[in-house]
Amino acid sequence: MAAGSQGVGEQWSSRTAFLLAAVGAAVGLGNIWRFPTLAGESGGGAFVLIYVLCVALIGLPLLLAETLIGRAGGHNADSVGSIAEVAELSGRSKSWSIFGGIGLVTIFLILSFYSVVAGWVLYYVWLSAADFLGSLMAGNPLAGAFTGMSQDQVTGMMGELFANPFQLILQHAIFMGLTLAIVAVGVTGGIERAAKWMMPGFFGLLILITIYSAFTGDFGAAMSFLFTPDFSKLSPAVINDALGQACFSLSVGGAILITYGSYVPRHVRLGPTAVMIAAVDTGVAIMAGLMIFPIVFSAGLDPAGGPGLIFQTLPVAFQQMPAGALVGFAFFILIFFAALSSSIALLEAPVAFVIRRFRIGRRLAASLVALAAFLIGVACALGYNVLSDVRPLWFWPTFADADILDSIDDITGKIGLPLAGLGVAIFTGWRASRRLVEAELDMSRGMFLIWHALVAWLAPVMVFLILLFGLVPSLLA
Repeated sequence: MAAGSQGVGEQWSSRTAFLLAAVGAAVGLGNIWRFPTLAGESGGGAFVLIYVLCVALIGLPLLLAETLIGRAGGHNADSVGSIAEVAELSGRSKSWSIFGGIGLVTIFLILSFYSVVAGWVLYYVWLSAADFLGSLMAGNPLAGAFTGMSQDQVTGMMGELFANPFQLILQHAIFMGLTLAIVAVGVTGGIERAAKWMMPGFFGLLILITIYSAFTGDFGAAMSFLFTPDFSKLSPAVINDALGQACFSLSVGGAILITYGSYVPRHVRLGPTAVMIAAVDTGVAIMAGLMIFPIVFSAGLDPAGGPGLIFQTLPVAFQQMPAGALVGFAFFILIFFAALSSSIALLEAPVAFVIRRFRIGRRLAASLVALAAFLIGVACALGYNVLSDVRPLWFWPTFADADILDSIDDITGKIGLPLAGLGVAIFTGWRASRRLVEAELDMSRGMFLIWHALVAWLAPVMVFLILLFGLVPSLLA
């Protein structure tokens, strides 16, 4: 087979389709929830500055590396097969594909608990929908959210959900079922079609709520918080968080971009498309901050609210705002779109592997993978109630206190993703055929040399540090 040849498998119908699907994979809870949380906990502007630099210098080069591997080994349509194919075309050992396997297992495990967390979002969609409907029936469509409830009652809704194993598992099942329904249809008929209607809706809601937040919240305080760097807030831990968030947000280190890259037609230029994906993803993260923090500051709440920022702090803020019931409902729909677009990508990558490896149909493969992830997710959900005393990694001091969900989150985020990303960086920068890589990228000589230096030298060092500090967090003290 010629280098970079394209197989007869499924493809995106156009560059726009790939762009929407890849942006959908990147834009998820990491942008809307994790980025504002980390920015709030890390002092704002200094974190944002380091984050943007990490995206440009490390995240974007790795995004491009994974996408080109996917297309170069495209007929395999999965991370393991694609890396093996590129290795063979480069005269290297196929054992490099182990890093594709690590990424594949990692995102499968991420899917298992991601669906549980997305179930929380779905639960708040139901709550906010009922709240807004109640305000309409009362003839007051501009009412604040959850009128008649105390602040303790509003913040306590999350605790009530965690204490109800049936509700947690039900929301998890519904969300996983929605993800399965889309992936089982196929690339063009399912994933691409979902991206084409879901992503415009996501961006429309993001813009509208940000405008609303700017006019009704303390937009000046949010701008100052996000764009005035306070370098006294910088520490090795903050820099490491920014670097990790840049890679996590762009889906670098998993098998997603390799799988999605395998569906990219030959006429699509990867370089400009990757730049656009990274730019949109970063823009969404920053807009999420501009959407959330004006509301938080206006209500006099703590921007360093941590994981409860979305599910506890903001619902309290919506209580105090005009049309808070409507805005709260729109806000959780927005997060739901972000969660679903990412979960589709998380499911598609292992499904592509199962289809190729076991030669079975897409619907059966998708059903088996989704069921396995669902069952692991059930254990994660029960870790908040029935199995709350279980500590799976009790023998590992770094993770000894983590519950079931947090244990999987720690293993995947601090070990799986960095390890897979490190392998891809070394393979692309040092072992893959230079001729094959240049042919896939089709960029000027100068731009190629800059990209290659970032992938071969800077990215491995920085991703290794993520791995090292994840395993030995005391080094950041």
